[in-house]
Amino acid sequence: MSRGSGKGISLKDKLDGNELDLSLCDLNEVPVRELAALPKATILDLSCNNLISLPSDFCSLMHLVKLDLSKNRLQQLPLDFGRLVNLQHLDLLNNRLVTLPVSFAQLKNLKWLDLKDNPLDPVLAKVAGDCLDEKQCKQAAVKVLQHMKAIQSEQDRQRQRKLQAEREMEKKREAEQRAKEALERELRKREKAEEKERRRREYDAQKAAKQEMEKKTKKETVHTRKPASSSRPPQPPRHKASWSRSVLRVLLFVLFCILCTVAACKLTELQHQPLCVSVNTLYEDVVAALQNHKTLQNMLQHNSHQ
Repeated sequence: MSRGSGKGISLKDKLDGNELDLSLCDLNEVPVRELAALPKATILDLSCNNLISLPSDFCSLMHLVKLDLSKNRLQQLPLDFGRLVNLQHLDLLNNRLVTLPVSFAQLKNLKWLDLKDNPLDPVLAKVAGDCLDEKQCKQAAVKVLQHMKAIQSEQDRQRQRKLQAEREMEKKREAEQRAKEALERELRKREKAEEKERRRREYDAQKAAKQEMEKKTKKETVHTRKPASSSRPPQPPRHKASWSRSVLRVLLFVLFCILCTVAACKLTELQHQPLCVSVNTLYEDVVAALQNHKTLQNMLQHNSHQ
């Protein structure tokens, strides 16, 4: 394999105990998979290559204790570089780094650090110092870790403040939403009450109008009946008329019986009976009296004409 990718190089041939020397191999990439297969290589030298960046899976090499990345062209480190928690010695001399990832604060075992000859942020450069000897490099590791922990804490606080602000904003929105819903419910309730009151008034008005119409119709009916009743002659009470009809029926029945008796005494063999003799005599007397009355009436009428 080509030297640029690290392929074609036998890593086992480069391994000396727990130290793996890949310096001056003209590498453009780090052979992470091959390195992961050598967990006993706790010391890794990648100095003096053409590395511009490290792959994100480089941070899976958590067995590394000492790492030399000096004299490359690294512009930044992976964001999760802090996963290399066993790292104690880190050489980043002569690269193109400006800042370090916040996860750098998690390198709690770091004892030695060299950041010379990098275009570091002025604040970070001041914290890192010159690292001209062993003591200064150890101090650089301590101070940079403290600085990165402070940055991480500040970012955590900012994140917490942001989360708190978002929660408060969410609570405010929920409170506003609840207030809005309560107001809408109150408005709907008021509208229903107003609608019910309007319908009740309409019902009362219709009922009153109906009663007024019934009263008016009743009055018109009374006024219409009065003239008809005044034009009629006063009628006798119903019970008097009924009594008169009964008397009339009795008289007619008696008269009918008398006529039947007279007819029987005149036209049948009963005329020689004592009762019929009396009846016939009475009949002849009545007829004679009526004739005399008629003759007298004619005479009176004749005299009145004269």
